[in-house]
This record gives sequence, C-alpha cells and structure tokens, in this order.
Amino acid sequence: MAARDVGSTESREFDVGSTESRQNVLSAPLLGSDGKKANDISLEEAVFSAEVKPYLVHEAVRAEQNARRQGTRAAKSRGLVSGGRAKPWRQKGTGRARAGTTRAPHWTGGGVAFSTGGRNFEVKVNRKARHAALRGALSLHASNGTFGVLDGSGFDAPSTKRATDLLAAWGKESPLVVVATDEEESVIKSFRNIDSVVVCAPSELNVAAAVWARSLLVTRDALEAVQGRAAQS
Repeated sequence: MAARDVGSTESREFDVGSTESRQNVLSAPLLGSDGKKANDISLEEAVFSAEVKPYLVHEAVRAEQNARRQGTRAAKSRGLVSGGRAKPWRQKGTGRARAGTTRAPHWTGGGVAFSTGGRNFEVKVNRKARHAALRGALSLHASNGTFGVLDGSGFDAPSTKRATDLLAAWGKESPLVVVATDEEESVIKSFRNIDSVVVCAPSELNVAAAVWARSLLVTRDALEAVQGRAAQS
C-alpha cells in the first residue's frame, strides 16, 4: 500500500509554536464515521509532547526526498557508444590527422568527454535524529489541533461519500494524510480516491508526509503502531 507523492515541502510554513501549548496537549478527538467527536483518546506524552527541532525535521525531510531520486541521469562515454572499433584510416600517408576511432569526443556521433554516470543522492540521517524529527512533526499536529483519531469500525463497507462527509464535518484543512492498517481495507478504499488525501500504513508514515499534510488522521488500530514507531530511540 504505497502512498502517493507528497510533493515539495518548500511552500509549507513550519511554526513550532510555544512549549507550553505542546505540553498541555495529551489527548486527541476520537471521530466517528459521521465526523463528530465521540470521545477523547489519550496520547503518549513522549511522542506528542516532544520538543520540535526544525533543523532535525529539515534534515529528515531532505534525506527522505533525496532517497526518492533515482539518480539515473547519465551520458555515454567513448567506451559506451556503439561502433568505432576499427581504425578509420591508416596511421600515415593520407595527409589527414591520425585517428584510432570514430567515437572520440571531438567526432560527430562520438562519446561525451568526462561523461556523468549514475549518482547516489542518499543522505544519511542517524536513527535517533529520524525518530526525534517524526516526534516533532506529530507533536506539532497535536499542538495545532490538526491531529485526529478515527474509529475505523464505523466503515463496515467502502464509502467515499461517507469519508467526504466525515472530512467536511471535521473541518480541517487539506492536504490530509490518513494512516490505517492493512486490515482496515474499507477505510483505505473510502479515503484513497479523495483529492488531496494520501492514505498510508503506519510503517510508511514519514516526516516529509507529516510536514506536508495540513492535518493528520490516524485510525485507532494504527495509533499504537504510530506511537511505537515514533517512540523508538
């Protein structure tokens, strides 16, 4: 269950807010299938009241976006261009400049001098820094009130209309990231065709997606996996 391209995060504002507002947020609204708040569900303080460090978030987002680059741009050198195996003319006696191949860089149809090959754009980020950045992104959503928990049991069958009405009743901005387990197939099928909504598994939730999203909706079954992944040190 792959998430769609979350795009660039350059245009997204990243307001870390105040420390006091983050420390007071320890719960999130539990939404029913109608989008109305049914109850409050407690959140782990270590995950959703963590300190937001913008430099770690930037480092993690940059590494995740670089990892998606294929780095397959390349040009053919004189050794990779087909042909040119035979010497075009003899070494002496023709009056022309000596040549050993027709695929030299200064020949038409020849290879490229100092050609570029495959490039690896991956940037290493320490595991602790990665998890700290994810905790910071989740804490930012919790402090801004853009984090919600969905009771997936209300979706007994796929219904895009019900999912659209739920988002309208919740009233949060899009784009939206919905995190659901693989077993919640009805929830996945209900949200995946809505514009500006990305559905992913708990293992696929990364910092770039959390920063890109204006709001974050996690199912109750997926909440424990998200908290466990972010709480790792």
